[in-house]
Amino acid sequence: MTHQRTSTLLSMPLSKTRSRIVIQGVRGAFHEMAARQLFGDGIDIVPATTFNQLVALCSQPSTADAAVMAIENSIAGSILGNYRLLQDAGLHITGECSLRIEQHLLALPGVKLSDLTEVHSHPMALAQCDAFFAGHPHLRLVESDDTAASAQRIAQNNQRTIAAVGSALAAEVYGLQILVPNIETHDTNVTRFLALERRPEVLPVHGNKVSMFCSISHQSGSLSRLLAMLAAQSANLTKIQSVPKPGVPGEYLFFIDFTVANPAILPQTLRLIDIMTTSSRVLGVYKENTAAL
Repeated sequence: MTHQRTSTLLSMPLSKTRSRIVIQGVRGAFHEMAARQLFGDGIDIVPATTFNQLVALCSQPSTADAAVMAIENSIAGSILGNYRLLQDAGLHITGECSLRIEQHLLALPGVKLSDLTEVHSHPMALAQCDAFFAGHPHLRLVESDDTAASAQRIAQNNQRTIAAVGSALAAEVYGLQILVPNIETHDTNVTRFLALERRPEVLPVHGNKVSMFCSISHQSGSLSRLLAMLAAQSANLTKIQSVPKPGVPGEYLFFIDFTVANPAILPQTLRLIDIMTTSSRVLGVYKENTAAL
């Protein structure tokens, strides 16, 4: 089992240094909005095409200081591939934030809705706006690799018959107008993001939330006993996600998040988890995000 301390980046005076933060996507992506929420505005964005590349770049001290990674969405659910990446990466979770995802229809200045023939964006973003597009069947939906990159291409290529679905930040960065605001179907669309850093594996003294993964014996009642122990320790389970254990059919790894009212009990709680599981590793101990959306 491994423990780690709280983020120095999250607490350092950012006015004295510009931290290099890796995000999935380009400038204007929702990942950049989350990065600024976590690390402040005094940052330099390092774009990554994929989450695999994000982890690789964050692992290089010469390239980046930290990264921000989406882990779950209130509509689409958990991003299972990112749990696997966290399991294998030598990075630690040092913070979290939840971002309200507001999707806007973006176009070049002066373009009207009647001028459009196509809308480009990430397939998840398009799906989140299905009710709006059902009311505008003349618009052809074109899937792309990134919301902000779609906005970037419209600006670079002066495409006056194409719009993008993306963030207000993307409109600002690429000089587009918000043609129709808030076209998302659900106004409770929230994505949770994690701050990732290279950190020594020691237990922090200020964190009250734990993210970890573990495996348990394939016996009746093993999971219920573990959960009962957490309850007895007054730990509040906020997330549990199972994924198949590689190479072991019928067995699973469990990724769990829990909070404690008193961080002083964490060493004892983690020792008990170590005893009750066949393997476990702490991915991060950090302050729970309690900010209202």
